[in-house]
Amino acid sequence: MAAKGDSRMTLGKHAVEWYHPLHPDPLSEAGMRSALATLLMATALLRADGPADNAADRVRRVPPPPKAPLAAADRAELQKGADDLGREIDGLKVSLKGKPGMLALLPDVQIFHNAIRYALAYDEIFDPVKEVLVARRHLQSGLERAAALKDGKAPWTTQTGLVVRGYLSKIDGSVQPYGLVVPASYGPAGGAHRLDVWCHGRGETLSELDFLRDRQSNPGEFTPAHAFVLHPYGRYCNANKLAGEIDCFEAMEHIKKHYRIDDSRIVMRGFSMGGAACWQFAVHYPDVWCAAAPGAGFSETAEFLNVFQNEKVQPTDYERKLWHIYDCPDYAVNLFNLPTVAYSGEIDKQKQAADVMEKALKAEGIDLVHIIGPKTGHSYHPIAKREVNRRIDAIAAKGRDAVPSQVKFQTYTLRYDRSFWVTVEGMEEHWARARVEAELRQQSVAITTSGVTALTLSIPAGHASFDITKPVAISINNTPFDGPKPGSDRSWTVRLANARGGWHVVESVDSGLHKRHGLQGPIDDAFLDSFVMVKPTGQPMNAAIGKWADAEMAHAVTHWRQQYRGEAQVRLDSEVSDAEIAHSNLVLWGDPSSNAILKRIADKLPIRWTADGVVVGGQKYDAATHVPVLIFPNPLNPERYVVVNSGFTFREYDYLNNARQVPKLPDYAVIDMTSPVTSRAPGKVVSAGFFDEKWELKK
Repeated sequence: MAAKGDSRMTLGKHAVEWYHPLHPDPLSEAGMRSALATLLMATALLRADGPADNAADRVRRVPPPPKAPLAAADRAELQKGADDLGREIDGLKVSLKGKPGMLALLPDVQIFHNAIRYALAYDEIFDPVKEVLVARRHLQSGLERAAALKDGKAPWTTQTGLVVRGYLSKIDGSVQPYGLVVPASYGPAGGAHRLDVWCHGRGETLSELDFLRDRQSNPGEFTPAHAFVLHPYGRYCNANKLAGEIDCFEAMEHIKKHYRIDDSRIVMRGFSMGGAACWQFAVHYPDVWCAAAPGAGFSETAEFLNVFQNEKVQPTDYERKLWHIYDCPDYAVNLFNLPTVAYSGEIDKQKQAADVMEKALKAEGIDLVHIIGPKTGHSYHPIAKREVNRRIDAIAAKGRDAVPSQVKFQTYTLRYDRSFWVTVEGMEEHWARARVEAELRQQSVAITTSGVTALTLSIPAGHASFDITKPVAISINNTPFDGPKPGSDRSWTVRLANARGGWHVVESVDSGLHKRHGLQGPIDDAFLDSFVMVKPTGQPMNAAIGKWADAEMAHAVTHWRQQYRGEAQVRLDSEVSDAEIAHSNLVLWGDPSSNAILKRIADKLPIRWTADGVVVGGQKYDAATHVPVLIFPNPLNPERYVVVNSGFTFREYDYLNNARQVPKLPDYAVIDMTSPVTSRAPGKVVSAGFFDEKWELKK
């Protein structure tokens, strides 16, 4: 056991074992199956990446090619089955129009259709011997659910045990699957249940076909008593980053619509790539979970790639700044109010993730509880696993404190802007540290800030313990002033801005065009919400631009499907509707000559682009050989983005290790088209940077 005062715990052979009937003995048949699953996961991970994947000119395909071609007869059989199921779905779209509740369940059928359709269309039956049988079962499941819906029934919605479901994503209108373990104790009556979210490990062959199979046959690593367990697909193999991050929250929202979930008892956990996801969900959203239990994984970019990949990264200045999005040590203090129990195998290379976080937390005065499986590699030690469960179960039983008296919060981007009752509304500079420490006292709030220009403090109804007949005194950076009184419902909200030489209470923190949550960049941020790819119909300024833009758009659409398992919505520039301008980010391809939407807004963008040249500040680039890519609030609707000539910005080389899957371009860049497109860039980046907090070019 650990020495007194040491939060690490290495469990030896004499450690006290903890037993729960739903957590089988490691020597039982069920325990052996669990251990084998973990071993297979570790083996798959080792095959997936390593030093051999450091050669950008020899990038293997992700997803990989099939082991063998699909037999013609099998293809014909599955295609017919998919077509039949597709016709049933089309019929249900018509027959259920007047029954919105039943129509909303159609994604639960579509997940099976998509699994077969995608596998056939994109050559993703990786092991025909095994997966043809799986595909047949999925077709049968889809037809059974379709028939039930036609009869006005949906028995899977009240099923306990292993259930697979689907939802319609706001990002691209695609149907995304998720797995669920519904506890046997769940029924039509009773209270709300605990929910554990389990983020899966790396799996380059984890197609929809295989994901649904696993979620219908495998309860997973942890199945706490009386708790739901959500297994998000995470849009394939991205460590739940970017669109994979949104997938988790969309799946959670869908579950809450259909099941009684206790918001105060949601646990975030995962292992390997899923452990990396757990770290980032924990530090970015500390007020969502009651506990976090990351296992292995990675928690930052540079050191992990050095240790695990033997890769010496050489980032540009803007790439280094963009690491702040997912480098969890930068946000370590956010775990101040989130109980966290980390796990590592003693001889696992990926123990590095928790070691890095332990060091970052120590600098904040926090001792990380780090359970270590003795002489264990990339798997859970059975006794250590029980210890993790004992601690997490105790925390979950207590539940999350909705309004802690103290909040410590740090961020580098307004994409991650909130912890409990503190929301950062403005920053001095993105990608530099912004920090808030706030404490509720008897009739006052004491706040210290750095790098912050605007704040909202908001305590929900019933939770403000202040005297409602008196103003609440505020001290911010040792400057005192009076804030508003609480409402009669015991809620309290105040907005603060650092303007006119000091902090003041304000009616609103909004003033003109500025970076704010969900409208702060970089380019990749546009793909975390509804977006439409806009294809040009006019003649480009020159043939080189047209050829480059067409190729890059095709690449963006194809790789959105491959890496984020969606179907990018594509419109001609003449087809874009007012509704799409109002509700979606527009990704404009081409130039102001070829793209009608881009032509309408070209003179309102901070980068000038004409046949005479591309002008960025005082620098001019030849329009015959250069194109700009950028993100900016859409001049036709500043509540949404416009992106020019870019999909998500990491490319084929970065697919080989999830720690590389971070944005590779900032708010804008100028690309030299005469340089070849590579596995890392769409051409030579000759200029790149971030707009300032008012979306202007920095002086």
